[in-house]
Amino acid sequence: MPVKIITKISLCQKHVDSLRKQGRTIGLVPTMGALHEGHLSLVKKARGENDTVVVSIFVNPAQFGPGEDYKKYPRAFAGDKKLCEKEKVDIVFCPAAGEMYPGKDLTAVNVEGLTDKLCGRSRTGHFKGVCTVVSKLFNIVKPHTAYFGQKDYQQFLVIRKMARDMNFHLKLRMCPTVREGDGLALSSRNRCLSPKERTEARCLHRALESARYLIKTKRVSGAGLIISRMKAIINEQPGARVDYINICDPETLEDVKSVKGKVLVGLAVFVGKTRLIDNVVIS
Repeated sequence: MPVKIITKISLCQKHVDSLRKQGRTIGLVPTMGALHEGHLSLVKKARGENDTVVVSIFVNPAQFGPGEDYKKYPRAFAGDKKLCEKEKVDIVFCPAAGEMYPGKDLTAVNVEGLTDKLCGRSRTGHFKGVCTVVSKLFNIVKPHTAYFGQKDYQQFLVIRKMARDMNFHLKLRMCPTVREGDGLALSSRNRCLSPKERTEARCLHRALESARYLIKTKRVSGAGLIISRMKAIINEQPGARVDYINICDPETLEDVKSVKGKVLVGLAVFVGKTRLIDNVVIS
């Protein structure tokens, strides 16, 4: 059967209500489109665990700040639809911005604490936009389980906190980051890189692997020194600029001074004008 395309909130709610009455489980993969194998890995996971798979495609203006790449964010709906059909997605929910945000006044959802670290330090209001749209999607699609990628590790923690605090009755799954052959994490924003920038972007993975090596071999335990070595690797590329590199507790995102036990090593780097993020969890 062809994938069912739904653009209206009321129609989506009516359809999923019917599915739930039939006893069918619903898995949601929230995306902003420009789908790649990372998204499809989430779809495959959802397909294996649910009767019905819903992929949302919505470039959410509320999570982009002034001067960010909302207008330039890649949009490729025709290709996305074909990929969803190939993976036997049941429903693609793709509302317009005016459907999701019909009025000037906006009720927003904000999670404090986790959102003022890592990406939150340089993207003011970003996670408020993320939490607002995801909470709306949870209420519209009413999934039993929602699927997210580890590349957006902080986003997952924030959404998990929101879901617990707001008493959403669903499960959340964080799935492994999918990478290209040279280690670069798959991202829709990779499409924005020029060939030269794409080559330079390899430095993110090299920096993370350097941190992994230093920690695993116990050659360095001081977070500051590890971060300095990572910055040196990135600064070798003339088109790369560090936004942040942090080594922190994987649950609280609080920075650590010395590596003991499990840590999250996360970074954001501008390659040209494109901001890329990545992370690894290291024991």
